Amino acid sequence: MKTTFYSLFTLLLLMGCADKTESEQVQLKTLSENNPFNVKLNVPIDYASVDDAAIEEYVATTIDNVVTEVEEIKAQETPTFENTFVAYDRINNQLSKASNNAFMLYWVSTDSIVRAEGLKGNQKVDSLGTVIGSDKLLFEKFETFAASEAYNTLQGNRKKMVDDVIAGFKQSGVNLSPENLEKFKTLTAEISDLSSQYSTNMNTANEVLTLTEAETDGLPESFKAQYKQEDGSYDIPVINATRVTMLNNPNSSEVRKAYTIKYDNRGADKNLEILDSLVSKRYQLAQLFGARSYAEYNLKLKMAKTPETVWNFIDGLVAESKGKAVEDLKVLEAVAAKRGQTVNAWDLGYYKDQILKNEYNVDHEKIREYLPMDACLEGLFTIYQQLLGLEFRKAENATVWSEEVEAYEVFENNKLKGRFYLDLYPRPFKETWFYGVPLTYGRQTAEGYEVPVAMLLGNFTKPTEDMPSLLTYKELNTLFHEFGHIVNSMSYDGEFNVQAQANSDFVEAMSQIFENWIGNYEMLSSFAKHYKTGEVFPKELFDNMKASQNVSSGLNAQSMLRKCIYDMNLYDKYDPANPVNTDEIWKNIDKQMGVMDWYVDGTHPQGSWIHVNTHPTYYYGYLWSEVYAQDMFTLFEKNGLTDQETGVRYRKLILSNGSQRDVVSAVEEFLGRPSNNEAYIKSLGLE
Repeated sequence: MKTTFYSLFTLLLLMGCADKTESEQVQLKTLSENNPFNVKLNVPIDYASVDDAAIEEYVATTIDNVVTEVEEIKAQETPTFENTFVAYDRINNQLSKASNNAFMLYWVSTDSIVRAEGLKGNQKVDSLGTVIGSDKLLFEKFETFAASEAYNTLQGNRKKMVDDVIAGFKQSGVNLSPENLEKFKTLTAEISDLSSQYSTNMNTANEVLTLTEAETDGLPESFKAQYKQEDGSYDIPVINATRVTMLNNPNSSEVRKAYTIKYDNRGADKNLEILDSLVSKRYQLAQLFGARSYAEYNLKLKMAKTPETVWNFIDGLVAESKGKAVEDLKVLEAVAAKRGQTVNAWDLGYYKDQILKNEYNVDHEKIREYLPMDACLEGLFTIYQQLLGLEFRKAENATVWSEEVEAYEVFENNKLKGRFYLDLYPRPFKETWFYGVPLTYGRQTAEGYEVPVAMLLGNFTKPTEDMPSLLTYKELNTLFHEFGHIVNSMSYDGEFNVQAQANSDFVEAMSQIFENWIGNYEMLSSFAKHYKTGEVFPKELFDNMKASQNVSSGLNAQSMLRKCIYDMNLYDKYDPANPVNTDEIWKNIDKQMGVMDWYVDGTHPQGSWIHVNTHPTYYYGYLWSEVYAQDMFTLFEKNGLTDQETGVRYRKLILSNGSQRDVVSAVEEFLGRPSNNEAYIKSLGLE
């Protein structure tokens, strides 16, 4: 998944600055000499030395300086591109780095005080973004330049930057009446606070399922060994790293159900009420702009543009996949009937796994043994480096926020291109999902190019004293996906910080495409070797996996679409006069889709679903992006999965684009034709 910084990034697209070069700035405050954030261009931050005081000073100093620089731009008598938009990019860079680093430490720090200060710092920057983004005088300076002859001479990314910034200002409330503007500011602050509470509740749930020996029947012995207690029972943490194993392997349906109930209730005791408030407040915010729904307001700057486009997209895929889903369910029910059982929502993974094991000789727990993390990372690095023409060098003795974290530098022809961190395993109070997290966006400065910095935040199966981290094939897929976000960040070499991010409903395509590499035997077998024997991943097993890849593909598609529909129901169909219980929405969707009852009574999965919290009207973007990803992959299928010429061309046209040019035109140039959904439909086995 991508980062949670989209909404903040949008707000931060609203900064301005002075008519001076970076070396000629007005007198600004400087950080204390020993503050870890006080670093020169492209020098890594000393994260191991960061404490709450360092964050507090860093955020406060950044805010003070930005306020000063914003006043400078507002004082300009003759706005130019340099003293407005170039200056604005410089300010945005300061704020985004402060915000991203503070929020990242809130997510990952092992120190509770640092986490608290990180959240506080992020919220302060967020609040400033709201204030500046609605500054009418600042906006007037941008509009004045946009109406000048100088604007008409702009071309390419510079002209698009001006247009996008002005559109962002309008989206952020600058044209609202004074009364509505105050409401907007209040609502934005309340939404930010509620969202943070939601995330904290989800990440501190710490649910555990205790099982007897008999109840563990079907679970892998290596898995059980990690959680066995002195009294012979097993305490299974209810987290992402255990979910697939616990839903696919226990022979007891009651155990699978018990795990599902706990998993889908994480944080729900507090978060259901918070979600209700978030939906209501986002609706109220949209109303200030005259929008019918929050979705209508939120989608304006995305590729889809309107809720109608999204609904048509979703409905089309629902219709395409329903027939296959119905047949998939019948197949699972036939397997269950032989055991005198029925298929409930918590049984889907188990019976699919039974089909894979018994009919295709595919055992995903056995597959784990060929996928130790270290070998997978080495193989991933080799593939990405060869394909994209990059080099990753591990930074020895890197100063990081946890001893588990590793740091790498990225080079192209011995020139530094970026830096990334790997924080791969779960630990108490750490954010529980998977993300490619941007920390610094690339941009040109007077002192040279400021390279991008990012972090891969993961929660993969953790190594033990007796066993390395062994990935499921699904986890390997996630690793390739999330690292796609990292190379997306590393590839950007554009002029301006604010153009480093692509449309949020396209950004997943640039990482989804890389999932295809592990679906090729030559690629997979180059690194997948048994952690004990060194045996190469068997070709027969791979062929069996390929033969089974469309088992339950219709159900999988419908499950994904169900979440897309839920997200859009929350934010496009909310009626304040008749708000629907958020549990009932699940049930209504199941009836409308007409495949099966997915909803489990007594559960509240919306209480621990990060997307409806931090990424409203985003989930459809995974499927929207997948259409582009599979289409772009056809060029690699044609030219070769290690063809560096195609890979470098992909990096320069797509990965490094951000928002410098229209993404549709960039994709069409890469493909040499208009994009279509044929490859995506084929990938689902629905052609």
